[in-house]
Amino acid sequence: MAINEDIENQETGDREGIRERLLVPQEKDRAGKDEGIDKGRPWMVYFTTFVAVCGSYEFGTCAGYSSPTQDAIVEELSLSTAEYSVFGSILTFGAMIGAITGGPIADFVGRKWTMRIASALCVAGWLAIYFAEGALALDIGRLATGYGMGVFSYVVPIFIAEITPKNLRGALTAVNQLMIVAGVSVSFIIGTVLAWRVLALIGLIPCAVLLFGLFFIPESPRWLAKTGREKEFEAALQKLRGKDADISEEAAEIQDYIETLQLLPKASILDLFQRRYLSSVIIGVGLMVVQQFGGINGVCFYTSNIFEEAGFSSSVGTITYAILQVIVTAIGAALVDRAGRKPLLLISGTGLVLGCIVTALSFFLKVHDLAADAVPILAVTGILLYIAAFSAGMGAVPWVVMSEIFPINIKGVAGGFATLVNWFGAWAVSYTFNYLMSWSSYGTFLLYAVINAAGMVFVITVVPETKGRSLEQIQAAINRE
Repeated sequence: MAINEDIENQETGDREGIRERLLVPQEKDRAGKDEGIDKGRPWMVYFTTFVAVCGSYEFGTCAGYSSPTQDAIVEELSLSTAEYSVFGSILTFGAMIGAITGGPIADFVGRKWTMRIASALCVAGWLAIYFAEGALALDIGRLATGYGMGVFSYVVPIFIAEITPKNLRGALTAVNQLMIVAGVSVSFIIGTVLAWRVLALIGLIPCAVLLFGLFFIPESPRWLAKTGREKEFEAALQKLRGKDADISEEAAEIQDYIETLQLLPKASILDLFQRRYLSSVIIGVGLMVVQQFGGINGVCFYTSNIFEEAGFSSSVGTITYAILQVIVTAIGAALVDRAGRKPLLLISGTGLVLGCIVTALSFFLKVHDLAADAVPILAVTGILLYIAAFSAGMGAVPWVVMSEIFPINIKGVAGGFATLVNWFGAWAVSYTFNYLMSWSSYGTFLLYAVINAAGMVFVITVVPETKGRSLEQIQAAINRE
């Protein structure tokens, strides 16, 4: 899409002027009065975040459903291995479709209505699974929940980033990942004692809480500003910051940035590769590639076998892994606004590399019949180190950064594209893991170690630190002409 030269020059000059104003540290910030919420705790921001992350928890329940229910479903419905494999894997394809369409839907109807749509599809999917008497109904239900999961994976972190003040944005956006792993963990634990149809009904609970809560929370002020609803924008921002908060400066900053973006045409997928947006796209998509191709889905797939080889009960070992994942993710969420995004990513990357090397060493020893007593200890240590390291940063922080770096005029297209890349990576790693393990068990983990090491180089050289900066400041700094 071309803009004539006069408009281009004017738009560039206006944006540079706005950037200069946005990037100058303000006395209000130095005094600790961050974005007009100094008069009290932003309880509405916390409540709104709680409602939104019910979608993240629903994501986790969808992802964690198939593992503990496999034997019972196969036995009761007389499914073949191939039929159950379709049931398990079709979730990812639904999520890919949700990732592609979730961004445009969120831009068109708003963040709240997008969450309603995703919830409705998850409800329909769970009911189809509950009433299923054969493979077809199971697959339709799984596809529907996968679609809702894909939409949630995009819209929840975006919505949280757009409603929160900059001093809370990292921690509250990271709660998205915390609730995902909590949903996965709880589904696995209770799935070991509940019937698979009952577990499907329990998947309706977070949807019900979300749908009810959406009646009481405001829409994203930034989306309202983008769509020209000025009164609703101010009312939503005031509700989020508190009735006594001074929102004039934050509102003016958002409006100035929105007005600048209005000079640009509506973005399409091809516009993401324009020079003005290329940096943010490389950062957002690159982090998703690093997150997924570092092997997380393959490692999770093989976790139960690792624990069995180490002499652990599969269920006890997986519950240990699940609890560790939740605890470390919570610690990471608490630290992301204090330590910063890059330090957590680098600490996480270091742990991932070490975890892969330790696991590779255990397989190397096993293949060559060396130090047999050390093999299970090294295997369990490597896997738990890997999971803890991933939970500390690489699991949550890429979603935090993705929600921060895209200008609002391309956020739907760019965020959807980044989320699609993430889901494609999840499928690719899951699909290739067994083939790689057949090729070389220790070679597989050495390959993942190399990819994670390359990811650390990417973080050091390309990814900016976004801690303590408004969305407008971040985007103005990254997306320079």
